[in-house]
Amino acid sequence: MDLSPKVQSNSNGTTILPPKETSLESNGHEMKGSYRTNLARNENMEKLQNHYLFPEITFRVVEHLKKYPDAKIISLGIGDTTQPVPEIVASEMANYAGGLATPEGYSGYGAEQGNMNLRKKIAEKLYKNLGVKNTEVFVADGAQCDISRIQMLLGSNVSIAVQDPSFPAYIDSGVIIGQSGDLDHKSGRYKNIEYMTCDAENGFFPDFSKIRRTDVIFFCNPNNPTGHAASRKQLEQLVEFATKNGSLIVYDAAYFVYIADDSPRSIYEIPGAKKVAIEVASFSKIAGFTGVRLGWTVVPEELLYSNGSQVIKDYDRIVCTCFNGASKIAQSGGLACLSDEGYKAILSTVNYYHENAKILTDTFTSLGFNVHGGINAPYVYVHFPGKKSWDVFNHILEKTHVVTVPGSGFGPGGEEYIRVSAFGKRENILEASERFKRVYL
Repeated sequence: MDLSPKVQSNSNGTTILPPKETSLESNGHEMKGSYRTNLARNENMEKLQNHYLFPEITFRVVEHLKKYPDAKIISLGIGDTTQPVPEIVASEMANYAGGLATPEGYSGYGAEQGNMNLRKKIAEKLYKNLGVKNTEVFVADGAQCDISRIQMLLGSNVSIAVQDPSFPAYIDSGVIIGQSGDLDHKSGRYKNIEYMTCDAENGFFPDFSKIRRTDVIFFCNPNNPTGHAASRKQLEQLVEFATKNGSLIVYDAAYFVYIADDSPRSIYEIPGAKKVAIEVASFSKIAGFTGVRLGWTVVPEELLYSNGSQVIKDYDRIVCTCFNGASKIAQSGGLACLSDEGYKAILSTVNYYHENAKILTDTFTSLGFNVHGGINAPYVYVHFPGKKSWDVFNHILEKTHVVTVPGSGFGPGGEEYIRVSAFGKRENILEASERFKRVYL
């Protein structure tokens, strides 16, 4: 009996090769003796740079602990909150969850767009006098998930611009969906992405006279990682630039509640923004919902495609196709956050992180470093001139057992910087500051 694999053809006449034994390691390189399918890998996945930033940091910390098993690691890296969810919010979620065990309290699927009461509350409390309708608010399971859904809405045939440095999800999602082109390994930039330099020389805000026109502009404000909050005049320049070029702004306002000065908290504070901008925001960093998962996106009815049709109708279809709605338990917590008592409680937690940021800022400043951020954002952005940011990350981890984030993980413009998160417990912030002083004094 002939047991050798047979070569076949599909209905189009394309030859189908038999499955083979190959060698694929978990990082994508070949590994001996493993079975492989005939499924071709998405070529866009092959364009991604190595590992996603935060899992790479976790890997390095794990390796560090193998070397120093008794080390007390202080994590000021990933922006994960540490203060408890306010009691009034947690109680509301617990009561809702308990009600699911009763015939009267149980309910199944909700609206994909979110609880209408929550949508109304977001529009009324967070966009007061800005003309945002409750039907323009889409409740989601976090801002990062919505970024990917927006990328699905945009498709692969659009050109995109990002701040440099910026949150890596904008670029990585663009790579995966096919917007990026190939990576230029020398510069660390993708050929089809426009990188808007945001550095100390330009006040961490792009010079639009040097930026080419793109279909979409991803803009995080306050910026992650630099901590810069754009002024009203700067955001007017952004909206003017987008309007002139017929571009869409995807405005990430995840840290809006940390703005302590008179800088705008929403892009819709700028006249004309509703015609050119989608705004994404989240309860994660304002209410400690990093593990609860709740956010929202505003898509104005005035936002139109070049053919005159409404973007909101397509976004609604994306949501209905790809999403069954945010957890009702989480949404009950969101409503509690936006009550008068709940909002007062979450602002108290925000003030706590502000105080942490001041401690870190004062520490690095006293050590002679140029420090940015920390005022309108929960991140402190520290400059190490002439140093590779991963080298600085490794040195700090080795000498202090403190986890930070290398600036280059946010793009080539982040080289020579590290980001230090203020999302820590006060005792850890103080201890980390003492460790920094012992190394750099």
